[in-house]
Amino acid sequence: MKLNKWLDIWLNKYQKTTIKLRTYLQYKSIIDKHINPILGEYELEDLTGNILQEFVLYKLNNGNLITKGKLSDNSVISIVSLLKLALRQAVFLGVSSVEYTAHIKMPRIKEKEVSAFNRIEQQKLENYCLSSKRNYIGIIICLYTGIRLGELLALTWKDIDFDKRLLKINKTVYTITKDGKNEAYIDEPKTKQSNRIIPLSRQLIDILKRNKKEATSNYIIATQNGGVVQNRSYQKTFKSILRKCHIAYKNFHSLRHTFATRALELGRC
Repeated sequence: MKLNKWLDIWLNKYQKTTIKLRTYLQYKSIIDKHINPILGEYELEDLTGNILQEFVLYKLNNGNLITKGKLSDNSVISIVSLLKLALRQAVFLGVSSVEYTAHIKMPRIKEKEVSAFNRIEQQKLENYCLSSKRNYIGIIICLYTGIRLGELLALTWKDIDFDKRLLKINKTVYTITKDGKNEAYIDEPKTKQSNRIIPLSRQLIDILKRNKKEATSNYIIATQNGGVVQNRSYQKTFKSILRKCHIAYKNFHSLRHTFATRALELGRC
């Protein structure tokens, strides 16, 4: 059996019903864009260690689909990890008698460096967001709770207990492509541990109360028609805020890192 046929069977028969939609779409994208164009026509048992190693080297040096240049080590690791899962299950089910993925030499996993905003930058962000559009309150929420972007965009007013000053995290938003268009999709958090209740400061509760009075949507962060804001859209908003505040760019996850840094400074971690 050819690899492309097996990957289709593996993904839709053995994976689709056991993984989240987001993971399924990620797997499908990796298969369609990275694996099948190069290895798809190979018979499973013809995928020798040498062929697989050449595939890894090619991806490392020429795997970026946009620039045709280098693909990040972590991206290549994700591609090969999927390939290993599929080929090992092929052997387990008797579809193939052998697989050679154990001998692939891989680059080391590199931790992404995420920096925090210093206190002056944080104060600039807070001042700007509190004096601007209502959706900017999301930046304040992240700074003082450490929640992720997807968790922020999924928040509804019902998730806040104003009397007990508690925030309930039980869902997340991510973007999927459907019929060629991107749309926001709400799902359960990635892990059970991500379901949690976060205490809120009295100051943040007061800010949220003021925003709730003017709210026209069930979502705390909402589009003009009251719908769910897409992740990339809010990331662009965040980037624009940094530019207007004359703060050097850091990615959105830096807000979470900033929360953790302030907590460490105060001896709360």
